[in-house]
Amino acid sequence: MVQTTIQTQKFILKFFPEIMVKGSSAKKQMVGQLYNNLLKLLGDIDKEINVKKFSDKIELVTPIEVVDKVRATLLNTPGIEQILEALQFDNINTLEEIKVKVGEIVADELEGKTFVVRTKRSGKHPFNSSEIERTVGGYLLAHSKAKGVDLEHYEVMVRLELINNQLNIITDKHLALGGYPIGTQGDILSLMSGGFDSTVASYLTMKRGLKTHFIFFNLGGIAHEIGVKQVSFYLWNKFGASHRVKIISVPFDDVLTEIFRSTPETYMGVTLKRLMLMASEKIAKEMNIDALVTGESIAQVSSQTLRNLALIDEATAMLVIRPLATMNKPEIIDIATKIGTRRFAENMPEYCGVISKNPITHGSYKRMAKEAQRFNYEVLDQAVSDAKSIYVDEVIDDVSQDAPIEVISDLESGEYVVIDIRGEEESSTPFASLNIPFYKLKTEFKKLPQDKEYLLYCEKGVMSQLHAQYLCDAENRQNVRVYRPKA
Repeated sequence: MVQTTIQTQKFILKFFPEIMVKGSSAKKQMVGQLYNNLLKLLGDIDKEINVKKFSDKIELVTPIEVVDKVRATLLNTPGIEQILEALQFDNINTLEEIKVKVGEIVADELEGKTFVVRTKRSGKHPFNSSEIERTVGGYLLAHSKAKGVDLEHYEVMVRLELINNQLNIITDKHLALGGYPIGTQGDILSLMSGGFDSTVASYLTMKRGLKTHFIFFNLGGIAHEIGVKQVSFYLWNKFGASHRVKIISVPFDDVLTEIFRSTPETYMGVTLKRLMLMASEKIAKEMNIDALVTGESIAQVSSQTLRNLALIDEATAMLVIRPLATMNKPEIIDIATKIGTRRFAENMPEYCGVISKNPITHGSYKRMAKEAQRFNYEVLDQAVSDAKSIYVDEVIDDVSQDAPIEVISDLESGEYVVIDIRGEEESSTPFASLNIPFYKLKTEFKKLPQDKEYLLYCEKGVMSQLHAQYLCDAENRQNVRVYRPKA
């Protein structure tokens, strides 16, 4: 049998069904946007990839050596519902040419299996689709070691498309991401903590065609900021690299200090979320962005009860989208696992506990209004003013240069001063020499003798890592490590 040497691979891309039911103008705009997005993404892989746009599909022909990269990109590009992989042959005019060419490609695959032939045809031909199926099926049965033809319970489907004199032999098909092409639904600003919820919420807005920027509220941890930049880059690179987006880091440690000064413990969590929305709104308006997205899910934590979410939303006039509002945690984790952000979320530095003690679960509108008046909003304005913005594609070099702080588990290995950085009420560990709450550490640490070696301690050992990283990197302190007792 003649063996055909394949030098190119063809992909046929079917659109997300909701695109196909749009009006002609909207559909044309969405197809055009997807086409432009693919030109950008595929051009970064190989300039020789040929992309053609049609009203009901997009076709591309790619060099065989980059097929795997192209396939991976297409599977994660919003707007594509189904991907057909095909081998394309031109100048095919007769049934004889069709059956021979199909035999060259698929005969070996049919050995010991039942098969069926399915054909789609467009253009003018002296034969119809049924004649193609019968002719090709008979030829394959005679020129292969197939078990036989079975129209209903087949093991292999031989899929053909004949468009005028062009024959496409479909070799594989994949269910793709779906959704709308990025760039068709505007821009949105995602409040990103780097955990399960915020990463999944961001993915869902990207999948829906929203150009998703990221905003991170830094409560004093360089390590956490690095982690958020890493996962933001991952999401952008995998699902949204057709468009450049920004990540904004807002220094929120002074805001947190002001919350502790002005706000009763029960309302601290809700107040923090309100202030984050207020800051996000200010920055979103500067970026001409109309909406915010958060990873909040109703009743997941105390600040996310229906009443408390209503109290939080009072702080902004901007639209707040919550894609996870009715999802439970296992559903969210399943999506994170599927899209690859679970490994980031599980290792993301977070604070040892919620800043609220005995948080309110059903806040009062009147009480919230009263407590909100106590806060000094100049602190919030300053935080927004000090926010730093970079493009997400610029963070990879930055985050790869940072290393974690050394962890000490044996106090007898040196002369150390242990600082318990949890809240004052929790600071009762016998091995701690000093108690400095984390929200005061930035100002209080500089008052300590700098000729000593300090170990920061917290219950989970993560918040201490954040603040040790901050003191070493931001404050240039080289005498700080983390204490984590042996289990």
